Amino acid sequence: PVCLICSETVALIKSGNVKRHYETKHKGQHKKPFTDGGLVKERMSVVAETLLDGKPKQELCDKIKQIPMSASSATKKGEILTEDVLSQLDEAIHKAPCVGLAVDESTHICDNAQVRCFNTDQKAFCEDLLGVTPLQTSTRGEDVYLAIEEMLTKRGIEPTQVVSIATDGAPAMIGREKGAGARLKEDNPELSLHCIIHQSVLCASLSDEHAEVMNTMMKMINFLRASSSTQHRMLREFLREVDANADDLLLHNNVRWLSKGKVLARFWSIRREVASFLAKLRHQKATQFSLFLGNEKQMDNVAFLVDITAHLNELNLRLQGEDHSICELMTAVRSFQKKLELFKEDLQGDCAHFPAVQEQVQGQRDVSSFVDFIDKLIVNFSNRFDSFSSGQQLTMFIQNPFIITDVRGFSEEVTQHFKWVNPGPLQMQLVDLQADVSLREQFLRTDPSTFWLQTVPETAFPGLRKVAIYILTMFGSTYKREAAFSTMNIIKNKYGSRLTNEHLHMCMRMAL
Repeated sequence: PVCLICSETVALIKSGNVKRHYETKHKGQHKKPFTDGGLVKERMSVVAETLLDGKPKQELCDKIKQIPMSASSATKKGEILTEDVLSQLDEAIHKAPCVGLAVDESTHICDNAQVRCFNTDQKAFCEDLLGVTPLQTSTRGEDVYLAIEEMLTKRGIEPTQVVSIATDGAPAMIGREKGAGARLKEDNPELSLHCIIHQSVLCASLSDEHAEVMNTMMKMINFLRASSSTQHRMLREFLREVDANADDLLLHNNVRWLSKGKVLARFWSIRREVASFLAKLRHQKATQFSLFLGNEKQMDNVAFLVDITAHLNELNLRLQGEDHSICELMTAVRSFQKKLELFKEDLQGDCAHFPAVQEQVQGQRDVSSFVDFIDKLIVNFSNRFDSFSSGQQLTMFIQNPFIITDVRGFSEEVTQHFKWVNPGPLQMQLVDLQADVSLREQFLRTDPSTFWLQTVPETAFPGLRKVAIYILTMFGSTYKREAAFSTMNIIKNKYGSRLTNEHLHMCMRMAL
């Protein structure tokens, strides 16, 4: 069968395949306002007038003119579509044994919550926007808690149904006494609260010296790229003439450390050519930047920042994207924590994992500031991901239940996190699962999520499957929340600044 929209071939003539193709390939991704339909209607009339003749032409033109495309009609259609999407979400939530939340706040001073639940009909997880609530006055933990509580009540979600809340580590969320997470744990003591990694927080432990070096680098790159279009053209032409590794510098985004890491890497690859270009400029700032690049100590710091931001970016890339489970997050974080210990030893040795430092630092140089930075990162990770230290057996259970050898230790760890679990039947079910040759073979042919949701029979392994669903319900990525804020920026631009909060919520729900 061939899709009539994109002319792609669908593998099998099954409703599920066709539906999956349509939902993945033809989602409403452009986020255009419904009022643009008026322009489409006008163009359709012109096409009909041009291509058709006789009676069919007049009939089609009349029908096109009857299509309601006014602003009020568009608003009404949006409200109807939103109600339909909400009804589907409510149905999925009420059937789900548990839900996971991801909560964040944006510069629009609003609280954004995503919900993740197990769809019992489709035997798959679904993620959707739970709600967007403006915080009218302050953004204290109490305000965020009340906003979340209002969202849960509106959607009919009981506090005991929520198994986890993922945040980016803001004080309003993780405060021990007045944080929103602490208030929610009062309503549900078994609630799991964990922080998802964020670029700016990872690099918050920069010392004053390293922060100054980073700021100077960004100022120098902005000077070369953005201060003068003529100067920028001269730089590009110079880099082409000398056959540099790149023909331009990257312009950084001040709110994203991932961007700064790429900017530093590009600069390092053409640093000598940039230094030569600055030396030719007759400008006070150019002279200052030339002196900076000629300072060996400062360049040592730049080399270290190039390498450490590259490692942090690699971690961030592993945690980006859709449909990451909490197990993947825990595995990536634990792996990076071990790498930090290795980096610390490596800096005091041959710097095998710091190629820029290895190239720059010749002979005996003081790397104590680099080691201090790694120590701060280790403490940062330890504090933010302390709850992950006790979940290694659970991670192993989801990713490969057939390699668990300590059955009693596993059941003790499960009961520590989920008080409702009966350890006796759980141990028996795990032994039966590991002895099932058929399930072992099917596990090798599929991913862990599909294995637990669609392959493991609920009748034979009810306890194991329920634990797996609870764990997989937890958010493991910030992808959906970041996508929601990007969508909000598109919708609530300068032309849509008069959108009411209700209509903003409506537009975001349809766009996501």
